[in-house]
Amino acid sequence: MRVLITGGAGFIGSHLTEAALAAGHDVRVIDDFSTGTEENLAGIRGHARFALDRCDITTPEAADVLAAACPEVVLHLAAQASVQSSLCSPLHDARTNVLGTLNILDAAARCGTRKVVFASSGGTVYGQARETDLPLTERLPKAPESFYGLSKHAGQEYLRLYSRLKGIEHASLALGNVYGPRQDPHGEAGVVGIFTHRVLRGQTCTINGDGETTRDYVFVTDVVDAFLRAIDRGEGMINIGTGAETSVNDVLRAVGRAASVPDPAHRHDPARPGEVRRISLSPRRARRELDWTPEVPFATGIAHLVAHLRQQPLPAG
Repeated sequence: MRVLITGGAGFIGSHLTEAALAAGHDVRVIDDFSTGTEENLAGIRGHARFALDRCDITTPEAADVLAAACPEVVLHLAAQASVQSSLCSPLHDARTNVLGTLNILDAAARCGTRKVVFASSGGTVYGQARETDLPLTERLPKAPESFYGLSKHAGQEYLRLYSRLKGIEHASLALGNVYGPRQDPHGEAGVVGIFTHRVLRGQTCTINGDGETTRDYVFVTDVVDAFLRAIDRGEGMINIGTGAETSVNDVLRAVGRAASVPDPAHRHDPARPGEVRRISLSPRRARRELDWTPEVPFATGIAHLVAHLRQQPLPAG
């Protein structure tokens, strides 16, 4: 079918673009390359069923591209994805994540798109979790503690209402912390990529706070699988996680083991504002709605990432 992917040149989006093409779909990508790269799409350049438009999702141009493509399904991944940037510039965060999402939704509704699948954030929309609530289920209240989490929650709610008022099918995939090849080693939300890059270069890793902050880490191929399944099934908010907590300290130890560095150099900085303390996401609804389960254990995913990075030049810095 005809699939349009916003943010299709980014870390997750480029993997999804490749997988959608491999599944036989006609794929059009919208990306402004603010974080995505041409290199991420190098392997599919010239593909007969692939098209790329370089534009910002907040602009009329993006709406025109979507209208011309008339996709049956939109996979909406383009976003401002930094918690700390959202705290420093909530207007920029809202412009991209709220107004940009509205621009895409409105264009999709006008051209008769059947379904929109939205990349939400399981790590931020719930806010601070009580230990007794872990792993978190979709029924729990949403209380974001950052503007990024708030904008993602707003995106979910706009999508829900568009579905009810405009008849568009929808799924909001609340992603855990995604990691894997192509993750930006300088990125705000990519502690696995940052640590792996620095350990392989023999550099010191920075841990914010005591290192016992936890996240639910899910490998990028598992996330891509969830998006592809959501094209034809699933409705509403669906967690995409493993149900397991992994601390920042555990991440560093796992990277060290995979890289054969028993005690990676590290230092502690103050904890960052707006960061939730503990997160894990129940995958039960994903199993029921998407017939999806995570396949890649954390240690296996880290080993794969280390092996991948060792086969290519590491970025400077």
